[in-house]
Amino acid sequence: MTMKLIFIGPPGSGKGTQAKRLASRFGIPHISTGDILREAVADGTALGQQAAPIMAAGQLVPDDLMVGIIRERLTKADAKKGFILDGFPRTLVQAEKLDTIVSGNGQGDLRVLQLLVPDEAIVKRIALRRTCAQCGAIYHLENQPPAAKDVCDKCGGALIARPDDTETAVRKRLESFHRQTAPVASHYKAKQLLREVNGIGPVDQVFERIEKSLN
Repeated sequence: MTMKLIFIGPPGSGKGTQAKRLASRFGIPHISTGDILREAVADGTALGQQAAPIMAAGQLVPDDLMVGIIRERLTKADAKKGFILDGFPRTLVQAEKLDTIVSGNGQGDLRVLQLLVPDEAIVKRIALRRTCAQCGAIYHLENQPPAAKDVCDKCGGALIARPDDTETAVRKRLESFHRQTAPVASHYKAKQLLREVNGIGPVDQVFERIEKSLN
């Protein structure tokens, strides 16, 4: 079974975890925007060389360049059987161009899965997240607290809240996500390609819902 999937979900929805799991289940690559950009830069491709200074300046890579990098990635052998795109398309322009790429490759069976998690749940999820400054282990003060306050169970390092994990920063990221992604979701809904899945609950339970929605 080929699986060509776009995975949409707000930051902190657990989308990355579920996408990786799904990719492993189907034996296809999980292609996340951040990874693919870093890969193109590291490989020194012509498009990667164009993207490098933009990324170094902390700016968003323009649509045309991003689409080119995705097009290049989807021609690799491991993506012939399928792929999971995570973080792309981010805008309606990108979605329309991706449709052309996929249909042009004879890869017409595109599916779109949207993980639904209310903003308040995400704010709570991220604002209570703590990361070990030493080994990078991640904790959650409510769902997965450390044994000792502010100390990592694994290495004894100090647990910190990342600067972009504050409530204000999270709400700003969510606002930007909704503004950009709502038109993308509507685009695929109109084509009857969109499946919506409730993203609240234990990881295994959410994964079961995802599998069920794709069958």
